[in-house]
Amino acid sequence: MLGRWEPFTQMEAEFNRLRDEMDRLFRRFGGNGNLWRRTPVEFPAVDIWEDDNDLYLEAELPGMELDDLEIYVTQGNQLTIKGKRTPPEVEGTWHRRERGFGEFTRVITLPVDVDADKVEATLKHGVLTVRLPKVAEARVRKIPVKAD
Repeated sequence: MLGRWEPFTQMEAEFNRLRDEMDRLFRRFGGNGNLWRRTPVEFPAVDIWEDDNDLYLEAELPGMELDDLEIYVTQGNQLTIKGKRTPPEVEGTWHRRERGFGEFTRVITLPVDVDADKVEATLKHGVLTVRLPKVAEARVRKIPVKAD
């Protein structure tokens, strides 16, 4: 009995096997298995937004203590978050260790200049919240329109 010749079915199976092996390899070395979407991860992760008068920043800093954290505003629009995360002391053997530890520095260019003397920052439950008042020149000003 003659079988149907399907060369592409076998080739597709081999490509799928190769892709699975490559995904496994990259996951083993810290990747997520998707090479095309992988981007470097900045630490700490931040969200930044603004209203008419202030910029706001939230940064995830799990396990950080106030003594291990420094925040600077330089050049009017550069926010620096600097710190050191120490690994927890554990008894036993690590099986997975995905959270980074050690010294870090993150410099963020803000979209407008801020008043460094009025910046406020709080650390609560591992989330750093920073309120950065805009300089007067950067604030939104409503311009009245006159009619003739």
